[in-house]
Amino acid sequence: MTIKVIAFDADDTLWVNEPYFREIEIKFCQLLEDYLPQHTVAQELFKTEIDNLPLYGYGVKGFMLSMVETALRVSEKTLNVEVIEKAIHYGKELLEKPIELLEGVEEVLQALQKHYRLVVATKGDLLDQQRKLRKSGLGHYFHHIEIMSDKKEIDYEKLIKRLDIQPDEFMMIGNSLKSDVLPVLAIGGHGVHVPYHITWAHEHIDHHIEHQNFRQVKTLSEILPFVLA
Repeated sequence: MTIKVIAFDADDTLWVNEPYFREIEIKFCQLLEDYLPQHTVAQELFKTEIDNLPLYGYGVKGFMLSMVETALRVSEKTLNVEVIEKAIHYGKELLEKPIELLEGVEEVLQALQKHYRLVVATKGDLLDQQRKLRKSGLGHYFHHIEIMSDKKEIDYEKLIKRLDIQPDEFMMIGNSLKSDVLPVLAIGGHGVHVPYHITWAHEHIDHHIEHQNFRQVKTLSEILPFVLA
């Protein structure tokens, strides 16, 4: 391999994220169980989130607005204003969650920093992702931070151009096959999948990946033998 830059997804690759969303989603569904069963509320919330992605993008603020919109819809605008206040409060809870680094993250970054330019390439709300990176204490390991509105082929092509490298000199590591691996493989880069035990439904794919530039590992630390060989 001729890798020059290794990029890391942030949420559920460097630190815990999706479990916090699931925790808030459960609270929200319980809040509306007088109107619909909890599993139905969850389905309605997911539909609202997906419909709103082109407008709000990814992140807590879009999730908060989708909770409010879902609450109004499933209650047919009959709910008490306190329910809306609670939904907004739940969103603020998410923004205040502590940063819990995943196992082995700092050791991996320390090992790679001397050999590669390291990058964060993550989706989400700009202010929130900046806050999480600051609280994580990991910022000094990274040559470049890219907070992306989406992670499609064109988005990675723009990132690679900014980094002044060729696609085959770029490796992306993350927990989402859909966002972190497939687009990078499609433009000629290298993709490493580090599964996380909880993944948002929108990030699921239903096919197996066979590609010479693809690897899957169980833990982040397992990338070290082949990138430092």
